[in-house]
Amino acid sequence: MKVQRNFMSVSFAALSQNEAFARIAVASFISQLDITMDELEEIKTVVSEAVTNAIIHGYDENPEGLVHISVRIDEGAVELVVEDNGKGIEDVEQAMQPLYTTKPELERSGMGFTIMENFMDSLEVATAVGKGTTVRLTKRLSFAKALQN
Repeated sequence: MKVQRNFMSVSFAALSQNEAFARIAVASFISQLDITMDELEEIKTVVSEAVTNAIIHGYDENPEGLVHISVRIDEGAVELVVEDNGKGIEDVEQAMQPLYTTKPELERSGMGFTIMENFMDSLEVATAVGKGTTVRLTKRLSFAKALQN
């Protein structure tokens, strides 16, 4: 099987209802691969977590903000980048702790980064207070792993 290489990007208003659009857009794009249903669901969940963080924490649900998603398929891996130009994260280490949330009044679980870490092979967070956050996630797909063996 030839491993495909491809790329897409999309931007949308920082509105909670656009989280579903983001999931569908990414899922549609990566469904061209020989991907398992579990891998597809994990990636969709990660997209939801990252986009929701950008909307709720990065922009405080300000619809003037833009969330940017790019997806790259390369050598049997999916790289997902979710970016915002929102307020940034003051303490990334603290934000990545399970159950930590800055929005308890919204009944947030504080598990977003933990879920992202568990479902993906790598997670990188670059942030600057007042400038925004970039979350870069990668996942090597099972069909590509099988090709290596």
